[in-house]
Amino acid sequence: MKFPTLYTERLTLREMTNDDCDSIFALRSNESVAAFQERPLQENIEEALAFIEKINAGVANNAWIFWALTLKETDEFIGTICLWNYSENLTRADLGYELMPDSQGQGLMQEALEPVLTYGFNQLSLNRIDAVTHKENIASVNLLKKLNFTLNSDFKDTSEIMYTRKRKVRS
Repeated sequence: MKFPTLYTERLTLREMTNDDCDSIFALRSNESVAAFQERPLQENIEEALAFIEKINAGVANNAWIFWALTLKETDEFIGTICLWNYSENLTRADLGYELMPDSQGQGLMQEALEPVLTYGFNQLSLNRIDAVTHKENIASVNLLKKLNFTLNSDFKDTSEIMYTRKRKVRS
């Protein structure tokens, strides 16, 4: 399968390359980006390169789709978005995203997520996309609500909550 590059007015969502190594390290070693995540900060460029290789191997094996999020005019790397953790019958996936602090608060992630959701529902034929976020990550909660995700009360966790968006059924 050819990698699905997506475009918006201000953004390009493309496949990650080894050239993104410094940017991935900057993103995944940033304490404010990781504040609501349960993963260790990356400590060196080698970890960033290993992450890119792992991600691209998973993309090649259709385990997930993982986009590098870049500004269209400059190709500056500003974050990532992924659809992953597919259900066995391939009708559900999890959504993940991270954005560099300098790019937050500008509507960029909302702009990027709209074509990703469309791709998931239309090209992958997903019926449901779930997003798990920390209860105190108000920016993420508000973003998901703007994108018509609803709180999934079946998800039980002490520090995280799940929002779900279902495919619109045409009548």
